[in-house]
Amino acid sequence: MKVWRNARLATLAPGLPGLGVIEDGAVAAEGGRIVYVGPGADAPTGEAVDCEGRWITPGLIDCHTHLVHAGDRAQEFELRLRGAGYEEIARAGGGIASTVACTRALSESELAAVSRPRLEALVAEGVTTVEIKSGYGLSLPEELKMLRAARALGDRASIVTTFLGAHALPPEHAGDPDGYIDRVCREMIPAVAEAGLADAVDAFCEGIGFTPCQTERVFAAARAAGLPVKLHAEQLSNLGGAALAARHHALSADHLEHLDEDGVRAMAEAGTTAVLLPGAYYFLRDETPPPVEALRSAGVAMAVATDCNPGTSPLTSILLAMNMAATLFRLTVEECLAGVTREAARALGRLDRVGTLEPGKVCDLAIWDIERPAELVYRMGFNPLHVRIWRGC
Repeated sequence: MKVWRNARLATLAPGLPGLGVIEDGAVAAEGGRIVYVGPGADAPTGEAVDCEGRWITPGLIDCHTHLVHAGDRAQEFELRLRGAGYEEIARAGGGIASTVACTRALSESELAAVSRPRLEALVAEGVTTVEIKSGYGLSLPEELKMLRAARALGDRASIVTTFLGAHALPPEHAGDPDGYIDRVCREMIPAVAEAGLADAVDAFCEGIGFTPCQTERVFAAARAAGLPVKLHAEQLSNLGGAALAARHHALSADHLEHLDEDGVRAMAEAGTTAVLLPGAYYFLRDETPPPVEALRSAGVAMAVATDCNPGTSPLTSILLAMNMAATLFRLTVEECLAGVTREAARALGRLDRVGTLEPGKVCDLAIWDIERPAELVYRMGFNPLHVRIWRGC
């Protein structure tokens, strides 16, 4: 048994006020699982690690990324600086389609190799769990390749994979979105589920993505395959995607800049987590923030993630994502820290195993050289991580 002593704990445990702080606390683990969290004076004996008064939080969780991909979109960034819009670029053949071409060109091992530095950047900031979406393959062989490449990164963090075949229309299905959705539902989702390569199914419900009706078909196929769902919703317009996701008891609805009161109410009733993605909001210079106060008032859980992707959020810093969420969306320090731990775990359907410091959970810890937790949100370009503990090691 290993015991981390002489620490200040931000447990994020439900039922405790605020961050669930325990001064002069200790965490004990055995076999990769937490067996004790509480006052140091009552901690069990074991191999002691003196934390010298440092803060311990749960290992951080990035619950929305497109981390596995090839190429970049720096050229499109230049175009946007000259006034081109995201939708304009996408309709001209750029955007997701350009990343699909680059991603298809690499082998599985090459794809994992070019994606690894992005994962390492997150790991260096105390991240222990990362969700990685497919969606840059857009054919069954290529989507499977992406999901296998994502799983290959599981030697450095706990990887949660999400099948996002309904991300964009591939060139071979130009002008035939319904035909492509047929393929996603009848061919891809069953095959992905049979291979055991996805933990959930996602879709992009948007004017430049797929309609609510098409999204509902994807959700029905996911349910038939025994997979939970989540949704890119209300990023560029309000198509009622969040309410649709809630009707299907989605784990999360993500982005939500154009979410309305009906969507907020539906998410609250269904227990669907709101995943806020300030990196994309910042990068696209959006001016319509998510309705945070409405979500807060309705009791909707709010997670925060990087949305790491090459086109709209080339961000590999969960700490900066927290600062953006506070500065741009006015989340509190407590909401930001909960958003990358407890609520991020909730958004992935993994709150039973990670996201808080509680006995029985996986021993994922981040130990910080800080005087108070607000520093993790307040500072920019600052990484005070002392050590990351993943699965007890």
